[in-house]
Amino acid sequence: MKLGARMLKSGLAIAIALYAAELIGFPSSVFAGIAALFAIQPSIYQSFQTIVEQLQANVIGVTVATVMAYTLGIDPFVIGFTAVIVIGICRYFKMGESTVSIALIAVIAVMQTTDLAVYQFALLRFSSLLLGIFSAFIVNLVFLPPKYETNLFKQIDRTTSDILQWLRITTRHLSDDPSLKEEIARIQHEVRRMDQTYLLFSEERIYFKKNRLAKARKLIVFRQLIATTRKSFDVLKAFHHLDEQIKTIPENFQKAVVQELDRVIHSHERLLLSFMGRIKRKNRQSLHDITNPNIPHLVKTLIQMYEDQEENRLIFLPLASQLMEYHYHLEHLQTLLQSYEKYHHNEKLEFFETRWRRSN
Repeated sequence: MKLGARMLKSGLAIAIALYAAELIGFPSSVFAGIAALFAIQPSIYQSFQTIVEQLQANVIGVTVATVMAYTLGIDPFVIGFTAVIVIGICRYFKMGESTVSIALIAVIAVMQTTDLAVYQFALLRFSSLLLGIFSAFIVNLVFLPPKYETNLFKQIDRTTSDILQWLRITTRHLSDDPSLKEEIARIQHEVRRMDQTYLLFSEERIYFKKNRLAKARKLIVFRQLIATTRKSFDVLKAFHHLDEQIKTIPENFQKAVVQELDRVIHSHERLLLSFMGRIKRKNRQSLHDITNPNIPHLVKTLIQMYEDQEENRLIFLPLASQLMEYHYHLEHLQTLLQSYEKYHHNEKLEFFETRWRRSN
């Protein structure tokens, strides 16, 4: 979840919880607001999980606090001892940090000094905390629902575009080494973000059976899109690592490497554009004809060139391996996209406007 959206949803959940608590007539609405703050999650599925966990935490906290208040009183040391017990129980059930915090808030809320009977006060505080949790769930469900499919493809598009641009520059020995090192570190971070967004997208539940197969196919396609982007990144790192050694290759073979890699890059771009629907169906090239680079032949030639030089023959094996894997992932992506286009070509894919640095 983006920081701005999380801030807005947190504020809205707290406001709804406080307003509802006052409307119902709870003597203190602050605990409803605190519970709402802890219950905000980046996805609807995680919100549901949080509700279940925090309900359990509330039950544990309120129950233990009520028992301790009746047996040992509400002395500050007793409250501290009760908190230790509750933390131990929550850890035993492997609850998260925010869930443990809710349980501790329940303990403090119940063991406050009050003129009401302990059980009445405990029930009142329990209801207040539940109100905050459900307020957060409603906000997650209704307001600003996350569009992880859109965000995920936007991340894949942007990251892949950056990688392919740097590949073009690096293979022509035009890249600035410090700048490329910074970009590699930044792209590594973006790749990790893609994995996180994919996980959130995969957790989103489909409630209509007819849409489940399409969602399953889409997950497979997105997983392969990410894998192919990762492999293009590995190729970029391999070229960067061997930049000086590549300069010693005969010039005619250097040109062959550049030309062949340009074909691979073009194939990768065309596959993405075809999936996005940015190439008109009646005019665009068939997916069967997009991938045509002969990477296996290029790798074989590269190996043969150095097989008579004992000291250098293994230098380019990592690059050859990365090129072959990149080629394999592109072919697999093409197969998946063909299948997706065949069975789900009428489905609307909601992508943001994306930026491409090359006209296709």
